[in-house]
Amino acid sequence: MKKQAQAGKETFGLIIGTRAYFNSELAVDVRKTLLEELDKAGYGYVILDEQDTPTGGSMETVEDGKKCATLFRANRDDIDGIIVSLPNFGFEVGIINAISRAELHVPVLVQACDDQNDKVDLDSRRDAFCGKISVCNNLYQYGIPFTDTTFHTYSIHSDLLMKDINKFAAICRVVRKLTHARIGQIGTRPLGFNTCRASEKLLQASGITVVPVDLSEILFNARRIDNEASALKKKMEEISHYAKVPEAYQEKLALQAKFGLAVEEWIQANEVDAAAIQCWDSLEQNYGCAACVTMSMLGEKLIPCACETDIAGAVSMYALSLAAGKPAALLDWNNNFAEDRNKCVCTHCGNFPKSFVNNDLKLGPLGVLGRTLGKVNTFGAVYGKCTEGDFTYFRISTDDTLGCIKSYLGKGEITNDPYGMDGCIAVTKVNNLQKLMKFICKNGFEHHVAMVRTDVVDILTEAVDNYLGWDLYVHE
Repeated sequence: MKKQAQAGKETFGLIIGTRAYFNSELAVDVRKTLLEELDKAGYGYVILDEQDTPTGGSMETVEDGKKCATLFRANRDDIDGIIVSLPNFGFEVGIINAISRAELHVPVLVQACDDQNDKVDLDSRRDAFCGKISVCNNLYQYGIPFTDTTFHTYSIHSDLLMKDINKFAAICRVVRKLTHARIGQIGTRPLGFNTCRASEKLLQASGITVVPVDLSEILFNARRIDNEASALKKKMEEISHYAKVPEAYQEKLALQAKFGLAVEEWIQANEVDAAAIQCWDSLEQNYGCAACVTMSMLGEKLIPCACETDIAGAVSMYALSLAAGKPAALLDWNNNFAEDRNKCVCTHCGNFPKSFVNNDLKLGPLGVLGRTLGKVNTFGAVYGKCTEGDFTYFRISTDDTLGCIKSYLGKGEITNDPYGMDGCIAVTKVNNLQKLMKFICKNGFEHHVAMVRTDVVDILTEAVDNYLGWDLYVHE
């Protein structure tokens, strides 16, 4: 039995466990409730039909497990994760055979149901509290990573059910899409940014493919766009609605729009999920504008773009965006904030997505490069100050010496403190910031960090540490 997911929603392989010593009608009721909740939330699912097993589609024997595994394998391209629900003790033999034989290598959620103190007679008792331990023991023996629920057991009618499933869906989304990600590298790494080096081979070992293109190809395609093209006029209008274009730079709008079109067309043609762009400083010198507003607009569309050809930064942004379903930004850990050692000014020239800031966006020249290359050649930076509120930060780094991908993760808050600097500004507060800075420096991490405007620490911890197997430090 298969139910199609709504657009943008995940599909789960479902296993309802049962055991002959217990009342299988309890499993029938749980199956009905679980499917109803998934239907309401728009998730898809793949589950044995009720007539496929003697217990109404629930899982018990090895033969049941083999049937389920065959069904799951036939739908492997659609299944993002597996949910195991235990209405009663649940016979681990059928469950482990279903998961191990299917060989889907997707996240697994194990949920078990509460007993009620006044219903523990032989017809009503569940013993799922005990059965869950046995199922998890088997998963551990078989080397199959799994995700636990908020409580060891709870009622199938509890609000926690969908909270746990929604969180699990985000974990599945991060794992599936990251392990099939295509990261665009638009241009080479700038000479002055050794810190942005990354290993394509270590990324590929996790399923992440780097798709390179020479910046000259993008600029060639930009220049060949006809000045009267309807797509160009539409893009110019889109930029003008996205951010205020000062009168002094109106003549640069068409040039900026052509670059944006060329980048977007290349991203679409190459099925790129996130990109790292050579924004410094060949584009300004050889074409005459900055990349910031293009990167900002793409980020707002959930296609993260990292500065200075920071490939690992683009992966970090993409992970956050997948976990949150919201735009991510790439920032520098840039300035101390007076003598407050738990605050840091995080900034970039001007590439933040629009949803990060609290004022109407304004476009202007890059601050640092504008002084040396001329303001007119560096137009396209986004000016804005971030709204106050929570954020999650995350960074991966490919460590060739250790032969691994390492990462750090944490959360903080963006404050409303004023700060007199151009570009995109975020005055941040992170508990024990000095400890975090020592960790970053001692372990060779880059000065760039990715951020998203919500708390997804638990989601990324589970996805990165439990399923992706990257080294992870969670800062507290």
